[in-house]
Amino acid sequence: MNLLIHGYGAMGQIVEEVARTQNLTVAAIVSPAGGEHPVSIQDVEADVDVVIDFSNPALLDDVLAFGKAKQIPLVIATTGFSEAELAKIEAASQEIPIFQSYNTSYGIALLKQLLDQLVPLTLGYDIEVIEAHHRKKVDAPSGTAELLTRAIEAKRDVTPVYDRTPRREARAADELGMHSVRGGTIFGEHTVLFAGDDEMLELKHTALSKRVFANGALAAAATILDRPAGLYNLTNLYEEATHVTHKRL
Repeated sequence: MNLLIHGYGAMGQIVEEVARTQNLTVAAIVSPAGGEHPVSIQDVEADVDVVIDFSNPALLDDVLAFGKAKQIPLVIATTGFSEAELAKIEAASQEIPIFQSYNTSYGIALLKQLLDQLVPLTLGYDIEVIEAHHRKKVDAPSGTAELLTRAIEAKRDVTPVYDRTPRREARAADELGMHSVRGGTIFGEHTVLFAGDDEMLELKHTALSKRVFANGALAAAATILDRPAGLYNLTNLYEEATHVTHKRL
């Protein structure tokens, strides 16, 4: 599998490191910030099988154009897309396979599966989503928190509430509270709290290093490499990992 790593910030560099330890070929690296690598994906001439994108939403059009022109799969792990940009990704997936997720760790894929099963059983519980990240993260709430919110909304009629500061009223039964913590060098923590009468239940995922996201992105690349055109996500990553585990057993 010949990889093109698009975006050579902290995550791009870790993807390169992990890929080389897995004896994968890094055929090209694009660094929009400049340096020794091409600054535009359009300048890449190497033969590549899949693109792994950890860059910036502003570069989405170039990434989609490259994938469609070359007819190669894309793993889009960039965060902060608008609804219009997500619609562009969905439209492009009609021509090529695209894996898009704000989080590429298997643990988050597993957490989403747990939410699918648990949320319908918690009608008498209030739900809150709390996420924590490092001081340099600019978007809030995190894309992963939004991903978990969508999973909850698919199973229960809730209304996300991002700021209770201007409110002087009791919590509504259908509220889904969203909370962001920023500080230090926290890689990423996501907690879904179910608060009932006289008891609480928590589901929590903690990333201990950014390597978990690199491993997930590489697994996603392998998962969609020979798939037909379409939009893939964490569910596919979970299913593939489960399939591999069952084969080993």
